[in-house]
Amino acid sequence: MEKCYFKLVLAGHIDHGKSTLLGRLLFETKSLPKQKITEIKTASKALGKDMDFAFLTDQLKEERENQMTLDTAQAFFRSRARNYAIIDAPGHVELIKNMITGASQAQAAILVIDVPEGMKEQTTRHASIIGLLGIKQLIVILNKMDLADYKKQPFKEVKDKILDFLAGLNIKPAAVIPVCARSGANVSRKSSLMRWYKGPCLLKALNSLRLKNPGNKKPLRFPAQDIYEINGERIIAGKVVSGVLKCGQKITLLPSLLEAKISAIKIFGESPKKAEAGKNIGIILSEPLPIKRGDIIVDKSSGVRLNDRFKGEVFWWSKEPLRINERVDLRCASQQVRCVIEKIKKRIDPSTLEVIEKNAAGLKINETGMVVIKTETPIVVEKFDFIEDLGRFVLERNFNPEGAGIIT
Repeated sequence: MEKCYFKLVLAGHIDHGKSTLLGRLLFETKSLPKQKITEIKTASKALGKDMDFAFLTDQLKEERENQMTLDTAQAFFRSRARNYAIIDAPGHVELIKNMITGASQAQAAILVIDVPEGMKEQTTRHASIIGLLGIKQLIVILNKMDLADYKKQPFKEVKDKILDFLAGLNIKPAAVIPVCARSGANVSRKSSLMRWYKGPCLLKALNSLRLKNPGNKKPLRFPAQDIYEINGERIIAGKVVSGVLKCGQKITLLPSLLEAKISAIKIFGESPKKAEAGKNIGIILSEPLPIKRGDIIVDKSSGVRLNDRFKGEVFWWSKEPLRINERVDLRCASQQVRCVIEKIKKRIDPSTLEVIEKNAAGLKINETGMVVIKTETPIVVEKFDFIEDLGRFVLERNFNPEGAGIIT
């Protein structure tokens, strides 16, 4: 059996049952110690409730009393196919930044919708963010089927609407599953209460998702995170975001264009001969180059060029609008540079996908924009669908993240 570490984000509107679904999934995969189950039973009883599975992830007292997830929470479980890390993202509109933080780490997403309530503004906004971040593997959970008497027609009505919206984002979900998270129907096994449903249960659908290609066959990109002096050796720490880095390999340092060779690779005291995409490593160069955080190491033969102008798609979550030609900070991988938004070609409402305005003067809170960005100095960027780590960015004011986007 293939064992792996597969990251998922759990998204959806507030009170549609995300935390309850996650708690039920952890419970049914026996991913919780007995003392944790006892703790949750005690906490639920103190609030006059039956065992509330949402308490397994809503750890804060404030969250338990208000029934609202305030921050992203990570939980881990294991199926027969693989190991999972699942990120429970908050559904409240005021916490959209927290949701984006969680979703940006995921390989796939679960979108939860309350069947009686149907699609809400935050449902479609979360779906748009999932699309913006390039997450193409999606499972849609239509929850609280007990409140719809487990009938097919309410399920079908909501299913048709969400499929139509996702088609506008060019997303085709792997499955749309009717579920009752509170009772566990269709979570880890098929339920006899919905015999009309012929698809997989949630756990089976999760196991069918594909692992993301690590990017070993793409050109080498190694952003420098930190530089350490250890026992007289100058070690450059970072993550190989694409390609393969090998001892003896000729490299070019950007933006300085200086050249050297890889003398050694360090991984927790080991000295392997190569490191593939996704690995966090330290390297030693043959020459003492003046390298700093934010510099990018590439293969000498890759022919990569620096850019100071590119197109992107931005989601803006700050209450203070983003204005044309305003100076803000841009972070891409470990790079940081001042920039301006030269043009906002389209201003879009992500909850409806409606184009609000063309050639706009600014972006307001919770709006998406198709933009042209001009940086003060050239940096290394890639299209998001080619190398994700160098194709996503964050926009900051006074060290506060206020928007995020991808390079198109």
